Amino acid sequence: MRVDIGDAAVLEEPGRSRGLLDVFGHRHLLSLIVRKEIQIRYRGSIFGWLWSYVKPLVQFLVFYVALGVFLGLNKSIDFYAIYILAGITIVTFFNEAFSNGTRSLVDNAALIKKIYLPREMFPVSSMFVALVNTLPQIAVVLVIAVFFGWAPSIGQLGAIILGLIIIAVLSTGLGMLFGAVNVTFRDAQSFVEIIVMCAVWASPVMYHWDMVASKVPPWLFTIYCLNPLTPAVELFHYGIWFPLHPRDAQPLPDLWLFSGLALVISLVILIFGQFVFRRLEGRFAQDL
Repeated sequence: MRVDIGDAAVLEEPGRSRGLLDVFGHRHLLSLIVRKEIQIRYRGSIFGWLWSYVKPLVQFLVFYVALGVFLGLNKSIDFYAIYILAGITIVTFFNEAFSNGTRSLVDNAALIKKIYLPREMFPVSSMFVALVNTLPQIAVVLVIAVFFGWAPSIGQLGAIILGLIIIAVLSTGLGMLFGAVNVTFRDAQSFVEIIVMCAVWASPVMYHWDMVASKVPPWLFTIYCLNPLTPAVELFHYGIWFPLHPRDAQPLPDLWLFSGLALVISLVILIFGQFVFRRLEGRFAQDL
């Protein structure tokens, strides 16, 4: 490709990519892919977007009655249904973005082999699709919390946003990493399914963090807190469940420190995922 700059001519290699920078340089294309994936999700559905609001509402009722009332978990954790629903919402965002990002290149093999476009576009779009699907769930959780007297501070609202940012960065990095490997080795997809299955138990979703702190050595609890999912889940608990809890409730120790470390770790994973993606990108068309 020849690009004229004044009197000079610069030869630019066709299809040369700048990685994630090119993705956000093609924002219109990114929005088209995201819109297409969302439309496919609700194609043939009578109620469409309504299902995004019905599912978390039904989950709340099930958790409240089956776990909170019948199993008596409301006695150990106040507002247990809101506690578990807040955690599941952010973990579901991670699971959907990570899983779909891993499959995104294989699912779009026909497009990748026909035309050139930044291949990072596919795992990034998977993250945005997952985010769009998560927002109605967050809205339902917040409405339920308001019904029970939710009155958050600015810091608690900021905690919810920070939790979303951590998961968005983490899932995009992992999606690029495993998505690139999955093109050649489809075992990666099965490995991701195991990670996704364990994610809800590797973070304080079904239980409170102090149950872990009381059972494991301090060094192991620190490793547990360094898992980016743990601070992300606790940020959602801090923003949604904590304002409803009695004043003696304690958030995760050093929550903001571990949240900052989670963001740094997620950024490192994103950079590493981009590095592996760029190294394997030349084989995509051949292996697909």
